[in-house]
Amino acid sequence: MSSMTSSAWGVACPKAGARCGALSKLAEVNREEKSVVSGKKRNSMEDETNAKKEEEEFNTGPLSVLMMSVKNNTQVLINCRNNKKLLGRVRAFDRHCNMVLENVREMWTEVPKTGKGKKKALPVNKDRFISKMFLRGDSVIIVLRNPK
Repeated sequence: MSSMTSSAWGVACPKAGARCGALSKLAEVNREEKSVVSGKKRNSMEDETNAKKEEEEFNTGPLSVLMMSVKNNTQVLINCRNNKKLLGRVRAFDRHCNMVLENVREMWTEVPKTGKGKKKALPVNKDRFISKMFLRGDSVIIVLRNPK
């Protein structure tokens, strides 16, 4: 078994990581609530099979870029829908590309406003540092691993 685990929602995080324990515990409680509401008890064998299948997909499919970043603690470059780029380390992610990122450098360009009749100003590159952040997956366009 690898040093990674995934919950029923596919939250990938280190086994001993207390950071992600809350995410996986929340997923477990929510899954139990759903099975009670639906009136049927979920088969633990079925859950285990689904978890193994999902972990295999994470290791071989498109999300393997994120999985490798989590395992190797490498940086990824993420282009977002707001025309900003994020360069940082992935701590955890799920199948929706929601991510917990650390040591993030957010980069974007701004065009300064000018007065009437003046030439249009040149774009200015800006950036800022964010120590920890949660990125919602629907704002992700592309994820690139850091080439080495």
